[in-house]
Amino acid sequence: MTVDHELRTNDEQRTAKPVAPSGRETHPQPPTNEPVSRATIVWYSLAGGILFGWFLFGWLVLEQGFVDSVGEAAGSAFALLLLISIVGTVRRSRRN
Repeated sequence: MTVDHELRTNDEQRTAKPVAPSGRETHPQPPTNEPVSRATIVWYSLAGGILFGWFLFGWLVLEQGFVDSVGEAAGSAFALLLLISIVGTVRRSRRN
């Protein structure tokens, strides 16, 4: 199976402009280097502390085992990261 970019020469690939599915050329936006706000750092630190507390609660209070506690805390962390990613995507799409 070949894809269009596999059939192009190196020179053609360097000069080709990205095309959106609608057929229009896209213009990549430069990355923004906005500083992270103090509130964001506080919220992330608070979430990290709560996740660590959740790990300790499961391991020491509920006595469910170290690996189970790590897995439960990691699963909670991934769910939280997914939620943060969704909220960030929605906020970014409203700005543009």
